[in-house]
Amino acid sequence: MYAVLMAGGSGTRFWPKSRENMPKQLLNIIGTDTMIQATVARIEPLIPPENVYVVIGQAIEDEVRRQLANIPGENVLVEPCARNTAPCIGLAAVTIQKRDPQGVMVVLPADHAVEHERRFLNVVKAAARVATEGPNLVTLGIVPTRPETGYGYIRRGERLQEVAGLSIWSVEQFVEKPDLERARSYAESGEYFWNSGMFVWSVSTILEKMQQHMPQLYEGLIRISQSLGEGKERETVQGVYESLRPESVDYGIMEKAENVLVIPGNFGWSDVGSWASLAEVNPTDAEGNVVHGLFVGIETADSVFVAPEKLVAAIGVKNIVVVDTGDALLVCSKDRAQDVKTIVEELKDRGQREYL
Repeated sequence: MYAVLMAGGSGTRFWPKSRENMPKQLLNIIGTDTMIQATVARIEPLIPPENVYVVIGQAIEDEVRRQLANIPGENVLVEPCARNTAPCIGLAAVTIQKRDPQGVMVVLPADHAVEHERRFLNVVKAAARVATEGPNLVTLGIVPTRPETGYGYIRRGERLQEVAGLSIWSVEQFVEKPDLERARSYAESGEYFWNSGMFVWSVSTILEKMQQHMPQLYEGLIRISQSLGEGKERETVQGVYESLRPESVDYGIMEKAENVLVIPGNFGWSDVGSWASLAEVNPTDAEGNVVHGLFVGIETADSVFVAPEKLVAAIGVKNIVVVDTGDALLVCSKDRAQDVKTIVEELKDRGQREYL
């Protein structure tokens, strides 16, 4: 088994703490480890560091190598530009195939949180077993705990088998992020799972599906494969990526392929998608506030305060986010935390790159 950590995201929803050269996955938003370090540690009981591959962008290469010093240098795969998840996964697949044609890939975003790690590993083990039983693409679904509008959903089809006490279902449909009414009906039906963006499959299966459903990408991956070990890998990757369209593996493969299966998990998962989500993965005070730093609150509740270098005092506020990084201060309502990325776009448009 090989782990593939997708770590090329820009983390714009976590501005101003997340920046281009230090995005969310490289920050210690939960606990003392950074999110990428926690992801490696989480999978290590199943997959040792020498079998972990990390796919990143050029801007964070040095920092990733510093944070993951136990990962072999050749396992850090650098994309010259962001092209979404399908090329990212394809690059890792041909690299692993060169080393082990029978390899099984466990594909994980590098910036998610898992509360119950043993349960998580049990689901991964079951998925790996199913992935070796045929040309199966296995996705990890999350049993919904609330009507969530910020996640995509997976509708289950037929129950196919049971592995280690876990049900394996065919996938009936991938569903985009719903409105609240539909999210409520999905959660109540028991037929839908959150789409975690975590996958398990054999290297040969995913490349075969890419050949079938994404031929342009597959042709580029073959060129990259042929360059491996020849000293021309970066040149070739650069040339291939320049011609690729950005495309997600969900749209490019999962929504079109056969033999797509889902294993539901209940292991305290969060994609930690915005500042508002910190309460899901961090302890809160008696009023429901998440506090990183010094804080005095009077009649203040259900808010997020991140200001490690100065005292924050708040009176009579609820459901707000305050993040201070010295050169920038963010203040927003929690229900608008997903829109922080629009601030980043505005700063780009204004040419104020010193804040990016």
